[in-house]
Amino acid sequence: MLKKVMLISGILIGVLALVFAVTLPAEATTDPMTKIERLGKMLFLDKQLSLNNNQSCATCHAAEFGFTGPKGKINEHGAVYPGSDPTKFGDRKPPTSAYGGESPLLYYNVDDEVWMGGMFWDGRATGWTLGDPLAEQAKGPFLNPLEQTIPDAETLCWKVFKSNYAKLFRQVWGVLDCSTPEAIADVYDQIGFSISAYEKSYEVNPFNSKFDGFWDNAKLAGMDVTLIDEDNFADYFDLGLSEDEVFGLAIFNDEDKGKCALCHTFDEGAAGYPLFTDFTYDNLGVPKNLENPVYMNNPGFIDPGLGGFLEAAGYPEEVYSIEWGKVKVPTLRNVDQREGDTIKAYGHNGFFKSLYDIVHFYNTRDVEPWPEPEYAETVNHDELGDLGLTEYEENALVLFMQTLTDSTQTVTSALSTSK
Repeated sequence: MLKKVMLISGILIGVLALVFAVTLPAEATTDPMTKIERLGKMLFLDKQLSLNNNQSCATCHAAEFGFTGPKGKINEHGAVYPGSDPTKFGDRKPPTSAYGGESPLLYYNVDDEVWMGGMFWDGRATGWTLGDPLAEQAKGPFLNPLEQTIPDAETLCWKVFKSNYAKLFRQVWGVLDCSTPEAIADVYDQIGFSISAYEKSYEVNPFNSKFDGFWDNAKLAGMDVTLIDEDNFADYFDLGLSEDEVFGLAIFNDEDKGKCALCHTFDEGAAGYPLFTDFTYDNLGVPKNLENPVYMNNPGFIDPGLGGFLEAAGYPEEVYSIEWGKVKVPTLRNVDQREGDTIKAYGHNGFFKSLYDIVHFYNTRDVEPWPEPEYAETVNHDELGDLGLTEYEENALVLFMQTLTDSTQTVTSALSTSK
């Protein structure tokens, strides 16, 4: 009965979101970069859209780091970034803001008995209000006191009104009005939709990694990459990946070995390439990152993940309790994108400091003396923890995932293209 109620609720939420969603300008769906995408880029890069004019979306979502946190010294320790007020920090590592545009509205999948969609690690940008989870996520940091710290939507509106891209805003949306609460609310939504359009653009999602070339070559050769395994991986040689990378791909896809593709799936997105996420939520048993200020200041803190959002949203205990500690499965695209040897952090709290570290954790969590999980009751013991992989197989997995790095990133920090 509960599942039926949740399914009906999900359908109603989807209908309401469509009814109340703001209609996007036609330019949002055309190529190359459109006015709304360019506007979104200007908003994404503008440090003036913060309390102290010192933080933009790109501060924590830098292109050269796969649109995640770019500062090695921060990643090496707590992995959470200070806000515009440098004395305040978030609770989680910045997730990538790329390759997320196809995440559906948050809903409960009755067939698989899992929650899917939404944005943020905990799914709280549901998409239920605007019909676009990415647009709702884009609105969040501006007014968050731990991030860009702008006191209210009116202040944000006036900052955009005074910007050097205000003319572009009017070209896209027809008006930029900060005179009434209703007009301000519209501008706030339009800011979210504009950034969403940019984050869905080719510039942020080029699908031009080494793996994508391999994917194309395999298709041209009449071969299905989703069928690769330890028995047939040699058949996929000479298609654009090295032999070790192909072997890593085979381990990645093997349901009895690496098991990675069970969540980081090969399901094709709209562009015809895998997104390497199924948009679900999982508790991997990641330990607390004790250098994260939230744990230092509150030793008893446990990140509730999706369960915490569902409780706050009014769902009953039998719904939210089984989701406690679960966080969204991230895309693996650009998972090792970084500059040189700069440290990149992994996991929702940045506990791991290299791609190899988290792969080794997946493999050995239940058989080596790792620290206790942050929240033990909902840990996934079926798909990771004791995989029995050799060191060579772990390294091969890393080599394969490094092929998911896009070959170019064209985002710049200048705002000169706004005029």
